[in-house]
Amino acid sequence: MKQGDLLTAPAFELVGGDTARLVLRGDWVVTALSDVDRALGNGALADGTTLTEVDVSELGSLDTAGAFLIDRTLREIGGDPALTGASVEVQALLQQARTLATQEEHAPPVIEEGHGFVDLLERTGRNAEHLWHEALESLSFLGATLAALSTIIWRPAKMRWTALVSVMEEAGLDAVPIIAFLSFFVGMVVAFIGATTLAQFGATIFVVELVGFGVLRELGGVLVAIIIAGRTNSAFTAQIGAMKMRQEIDAMQTLGLDPMHVIVAPRVLAMMIMVPVLTFIGMLTAIAGGMSVGWLILDINPTVFFNRLQDNVPIDQFWIGMSKAPVFGLAIALIGCRQGLEVGGSVQSLGQHTTKSVVQALFAIIVIDAFFALFYQELGI
Repeated sequence: MKQGDLLTAPAFELVGGDTARLVLRGDWVVTALSDVDRALGNGALADGTTLTEVDVSELGSLDTAGAFLIDRTLREIGGDPALTGASVEVQALLQQARTLATQEEHAPPVIEEGHGFVDLLERTGRNAEHLWHEALESLSFLGATLAALSTIIWRPAKMRWTALVSVMEEAGLDAVPIIAFLSFFVGMVVAFIGATTLAQFGATIFVVELVGFGVLRELGGVLVAIIIAGRTNSAFTAQIGAMKMRQEIDAMQTLGLDPMHVIVAPRVLAMMIMVPVLTFIGMLTAIAGGMSVGWLILDINPTVFFNRLQDNVPIDQFWIGMSKAPVFGLAIALIGCRQGLEVGGSVQSLGQHTTKSVVQALFAIIVIDAFFALFYQELGI
């Protein structure tokens, strides 16, 4: 049926006596089935009549909903009536409806999870086991990635340099505006919060140290990593997952190409290079945001702000923040690539792994940052 054509209301008629013939007319499509479904549900055909034939020669349009309704009615009546006047498309739709109904009848029952204390413990145990397996698979993927990178170091010809530069541009340079914009405003917020608290003690000048230590040591690197996890990590999973769905990776392996060299290694190297660069840009713009608040709100001259920052915030705070950046980049790229390679053949699988990729990346960033904090705390830095 063409778009714009008027639908003919679906109808049915029983012709004959005890051995009747069922004649179907009109368009049996989802938007016009409510009345005829109600009529069938009222038992119009369930009065002991034995059907010998179902005539669909006067049937107009038919979609899967209409086919399901016809098939359901025939299964409820029973018997094996002959189907007459059916085109190839109608036969295919009715057969598909019968197949799906049969599969549904033989499907295992859905086990509903309880809400008791024992069920809570069971779910907690399953989630803990799943987390353990995910950690093991991530470590295994890390090992395979390091092996691929070591191979590339000894044989640089295996590296896809064009892909490396392309990922650096897409994941790095294209992210500079959003990194700079958000970091600037985060620096302003830190300065505002610090100024509000320090003003109670008449020590607003110490907002310089607050911005310096906070941005250089923690906020600069973590903020950039979180932005990259939401922006680039999901893009990696979606790109690789789409390649998996189109069987491009299978074709690649058939040609003798290793996906770890072609797909994973360029992305990992690009992120390990560009995340530190983006972190440096984020630190500068966040300090600029704090400096703007100090100048416009607290009457701290930019020259005074910069000199105080230079005198009272050690340079090792900058290097502590920068030392985390390559590790964040490595973790983000590994998780994005691994989840992309885990995608199955459906769009639903792609969406699930993309969501899982972002969640795991954020989880990894927080855990890595905590380990770094403990490590530097033990070193007394």
